[in-house]
Amino acid sequence: MELNNIQAYLLREIADIEDGNNIQGAFNIRSDSMSIGRQSTKNIEIVSKTGVSGMDIFIKPNTVGESVHIPVVMTQSGLKEEVYNDFYIGDNADVEIVAGCGIDNCGSHDSEHDGIHRFYVGKNAKIKYVEKHFGSGSGSGKRILNPVTEVYMEEGSTCEMEMVQIKGVDDTERKTVAELKAGAKLIVRERLMTHHEQRAFSDYAVSLNGEGANADVVSRGVARDNSYQKLDLKIVGNAACKGHTECDSIIMDNGRILAVPALEANDVDASLVHEAAIGKIAGDQIIKLMTLGLTEAEAEEQIINGFLR
Repeated sequence: MELNNIQAYLLREIADIEDGNNIQGAFNIRSDSMSIGRQSTKNIEIVSKTGVSGMDIFIKPNTVGESVHIPVVMTQSGLKEEVYNDFYIGDNADVEIVAGCGIDNCGSHDSEHDGIHRFYVGKNAKIKYVEKHFGSGSGSGKRILNPVTEVYMEEGSTCEMEMVQIKGVDDTERKTVAELKAGAKLIVRERLMTHHEQRAFSDYAVSLNGEGANADVVSRGVARDNSYQKLDLKIVGNAACKGHTECDSIIMDNGRILAVPALEANDVDASLVHEAAIGKIAGDQIIKLMTLGLTEAEAEEQIINGFLR
C-alpha cells in the first residue's frame, strides 16, 4: 500500500501500524470509504458484504496466535459513512482483533464514521479486541464517531475489550451490548478523554444469562475545558453470575460528568457490584511532582496520562 503522510499518521495513532506493507496477519485498511489494502490468511477470511458497506470476518475454529487489523481513516471533510462488520470466531480460537478510526478534518464540514461491529464468539474461544478513536486537523468541521459494539458469547468463551478515545473527537455516542452464556467472561477497559466543547456518551448493556457468567467493566474518563461526558452502565444478572462495574473520572476546568449506574438481579445467586468516583486532581499529587522539577501543567499531564493508561 502507498500511504500519504496523513494516512500514515492516523494509522500509527489508532492501530500502531508503522508500515502499510509490513502488516502481519489478516487485515483490511479502509480510507475515505474505500478499501486500500486487504489480506486474508489460511485461518482468517475477510469477505465484503453485499447490499451494505462492510465486511464479514471468518475465523476458523482452533485458530491460535493470529491477528486481524481493520482500521479506518478519513481525510475528506464532509464525508459521512456507516459500516457494518461482523466477526465469526470459531470454537477454541484465540486471536487479537485491532480496529479503530482516525479522522483528520481540515475543512468546514462535519466528518462522521458510524461503525457497527458484531462479534459471535464460539465455545471456549478467546478474543482480545482493541478499538482506538482519534481526531486531528485544523478545520472547523466536527469529527464525529458513533461506534456500536455487539458481543454474543457462547459457553466458556472470553472477550477482553480495550476501548479508547485518545483525543480530538468532537462528538461520540458509544453503545456496547453483550450477552453471555454459561461460563463466559467479559473484561472491558474503557478510557475517554474530552476537551474544548466535546461530548461523549457511553452506554453499556451487559446481560449475564448463564450460570458462572462473569463481567468486569471499568470506565475511566477525563473531562477538560467545557466538555461533557455521560456514562450509562447497566449489568443484568439472569443466572448465578458475577458482575462488576467501575466508573472513575477526573473533572477539570468547567467540565461536566454524569455517571448513571444500573444493576438488575433476576436470580437469587446473581452477585452484582458497582463503584463510582468523580473528582478533581488532588493538590498534593501536583505539589509532589512539582518538587521533582515539573511545572504545574506538566504535573497535571503526568497524572492524567497515568490515570488513563
